[in-house]
Amino acid sequence: MIRPVTRHVAQNPKDAAFYNNPYNFYKKLHRIGGPIYWQDYGFWCLTEFNAVTSALKDRRFARLPPADMEQHTYPAHLSDFTDAERYSLLQQEPPDHTRLRQSVNRAFVSRSVQSMAGEIRELANRCIDEFEADGQVELLSAFATPIPVTIIARLLGVPDHYCNDLRAWSNAMVRVYTMTQTHDEEIAANAAAASFIELLKSLIEERKRQPANDLLSHLIALQVPPDPLSDGQIISTAILLLNAGHEATVHQMGNTVFTVLSQQTGARDYFDNDASSDATIAEAMRYDAPLHIFTRYAQQDIQLHADVTVRKGEQVGLLLGAANRDPTRFSNADQFNPQRDDGAYTTLGAGIHFCVGAALAKLEMRIALATLFERLPHLSLADTPRYQDSYHFHGLQQLRLRW
Repeated sequence: MIRPVTRHVAQNPKDAAFYNNPYNFYKKLHRIGGPIYWQDYGFWCLTEFNAVTSALKDRRFARLPPADMEQHTYPAHLSDFTDAERYSLLQQEPPDHTRLRQSVNRAFVSRSVQSMAGEIRELANRCIDEFEADGQVELLSAFATPIPVTIIARLLGVPDHYCNDLRAWSNAMVRVYTMTQTHDEEIAANAAAASFIELLKSLIEERKRQPANDLLSHLIALQVPPDPLSDGQIISTAILLLNAGHEATVHQMGNTVFTVLSQQTGARDYFDNDASSDATIAEAMRYDAPLHIFTRYAQQDIQLHADVTVRKGEQVGLLLGAANRDPTRFSNADQFNPQRDDGAYTTLGAGIHFCVGAALAKLEMRIALATLFERLPHLSLADTPRYQDSYHFHGLQQLRLRW
């Protein structure tokens, strides 16, 4: 492999200055242009919008190594985590991925996401009722977190009283995806996975005896010949939906409120109606996304650039956060502008792994944030928030507001 020295960059992802503002690093990468070799991770990364978008859709890049090469395995102390991941949509490629994704899509359609609008609004108002009189709030814990975790739990058919457990288990499990986790964090993730599996097994048995109008019941109903879903597939799918269905949404909701309140114009105007709300959320997903890197494996030798070739089986990083600020794709890329006419983002992925919960996440944010700014039109930042110690999941530690 040719690795030009000028394309090698070093940046510790655990450096606080970096994960609080990765965009200065991205400016450096965009000045280089084309792919870069991120020494701290040990693989080539794509940084430009068109290159990242194309790779997300390109079947030569896959979530798994080529079938004829050694597959990634987790160590023995992550055995329960491995079981939870075994049939995850994120860990499969066609034809297995196609069949399971179609089953999940049918289950989502069976209980329309739009039918959740009333529950989202009611939950948002109930959260605000609990802190409105205080004149201040830490928004992530009191609003941005309970809404998405409760909604995805209800959609799946997990009782509300498990929401705190789900949130804790999810937070523990996603640390393994950051590629910077510690051994202790892996032990915690494995314990969380074991608890997740135990709960879902019991709920699946309940739904087999007494079906309900929820995703678990609809997935169970697909356990029909000649190609039935297994309990393991349903469990992996439910865990993925619970984890992805709230983790990224929590961060995006917090990042969006922080971004809007940092602008010079009135925050409430950004959520005046559905159209302005949708435009604001779309631009926020470009401007400060909750996920900044996806990884893929080259399924064959691929020339990324005139002077860069990756070999079959090598990992490639897709820098979503950098692509979203690509100055060759976006005018004034570092400016937040919901009215821009060149809007787009890589935040939800693309191709066969496009986020299955995208419609639900955007509906949650539109309704919840519009309700928040309608009820509390004089919101302001109580202090300058800092981002959590995670480059992979880009979200705030806390978001303290007052009114």
